[in-house]
Amino acid sequence: MAMKSFLRRNPAGFSRVIEIIFGVIWGIDGVLKFLPGVVQAFPNLIIQASTGQPAWLSGWFLFWAHATFGNPAVFVYSVGFFELALAFCLIFGFMRKVGYLGGFVLSLIIWSVPEGFGGPYGPGSTDIGTGIIYAIVFLLLMAIALTNKENRKSLDYIIGRRLKWWRKAFAF
Repeated sequence: MAMKSFLRRNPAGFSRVIEIIFGVIWGIDGVLKFLPGVVQAFPNLIIQASTGQPAWLSGWFLFWAHATFGNPAVFVYSVGFFELALAFCLIFGFMRKVGYLGGFVLSLIIWSVPEGFGGPYGPGSTDIGTGIIYAIVFLLLMAIALTNKENRKSLDYIIGRRLKWWRKAFAF
């Protein structure tokens, strides 16, 4: 009962805790992109994701396999950078409109390319992949931000107090 009343009194604080935890997860994922061996393994990850997929998806995976074979470092490091930027947005509550939308799109890209839409699906498959779940979490964070009062525990709030246009452009 005490937890329920705490959440009712502090919905913005609870959503900030969720954002921070989610941001730490994205930060760890971003840092892992810069470890040795990831660049060399990335094109094979896409080929692996395409194995067992329906024939009508082969063009999608062929496109990404060819695009990444030329210079996989560009893709791996770009995704790592975006994941770290997303972690910063989430942890500090900075440019949340851009961060949530960018996180949604990035999650769908991760789900559809290296995760292979979570497939192939068939007997014994039990997982749809994490990317789609991350995308849904970003949608939920947007919904929470839109239905709650302004979150005073974010950089967006602090900046928005001084720059009124900031709230409209970047904050919820």
